[in-house]
Amino acid sequence: MKSLTSYNLKGLELKNRIVMPPMCMYSSDENGMVKDFHEVHYVSRAIGGVGLIIVEATGVVPNGRISSNDLSIWSDEHILGLKFLVDKVKSHGSKIAIQLAHAGRKCTSNDEYIVAPSAIRFSEEYRLPRELTIDEIKELVLAFKEAARRADEAGFDSIEIHGAHGYLIHEFLSPITNKRTDEYGGSLENRTRFLKEILVSVKEVWPREKPILLRVSADDYAEGGINKEEMVKIIDEIKDNIDMVHVSTGGLISVKFDIFPGYQVLHAETIRRECNIPTIAVGLINGYDQIEEILYNNRADLVAIGRGLLRDPHFVLNMAYENRLPLEYPQQYERGYM
Repeated sequence: MKSLTSYNLKGLELKNRIVMPPMCMYSSDENGMVKDFHEVHYVSRAIGGVGLIIVEATGVVPNGRISSNDLSIWSDEHILGLKFLVDKVKSHGSKIAIQLAHAGRKCTSNDEYIVAPSAIRFSEEYRLPRELTIDEIKELVLAFKEAARRADEAGFDSIEIHGAHGYLIHEFLSPITNKRTDEYGGSLENRTRFLKEILVSVKEVWPREKPILLRVSADDYAEGGINKEEMVKIIDEIKDNIDMVHVSTGGLISVKFDIFPGYQVLHAETIRRECNIPTIAVGLINGYDQIEEILYNNRADLVAIGRGLLRDPHFVLNMAYENRLPLEYPQQYERGYM
């Protein structure tokens, strides 16, 4: 029952190996504030026994939101609501992280313009992004740094930098979307520069004892894009500045690829082995036996359950009950598990 054993990441003690991955709820307002829904949504999963909860993609600048209803962290005014959420989740025994994000060319907010490494649309349904200048890139590095400072002030146990799913950092990493000819484009070292600068800058304000996670898409599923071998090289470039990799795939362009239970686990396993760094596996992982196989075979260190936790806030409690695993249930619910 490795699923329910504790895990220590850079001194952060998780009570089990189950992670709630960041999933956009589109339930904020134009100002990006925490709402009642967020309290109910995240705290119910803490009561339900999740070891680590990662709050959804949170915008570091207004025109970096995926939508106009995303949570945001571009202003000190956001700290109070986020701190309230953090305190509530921690009071039920879960640890909590926040994903710091910039949507790049996939931004659909109501802001005047959107930006990307190169002026290439995601699709005809999306706006044409403006290519970032060097000065604007430096400003965004600072925006991530300030967001990390606010996340620490709000009390988050960890931060996750969003470098996946076709959003801004991923757009810089992939040759498909990065056609720049300056120091931020071309070679792998140049394409990784933006991410590296963000991580170095974030570490200036983020406490040394708190872990930094990185979410990546380890396969673009397209010729000329990133695959898991390329992602290994990317992680090797920046791994001194992170503590764990949360391994996803896809999202850069509209392309069909095979999806099946655990379809991204091999990518997490490869990065864990080749880069010698802890990983989180995610992607249609549905049940106890599958989680145990991943953990016991050292394919990943933690397992993220997305859809399962959307369907069932008490996924962990019910998994323990159905498989007769020893677990201390919340006192209020003990009768349901006798």
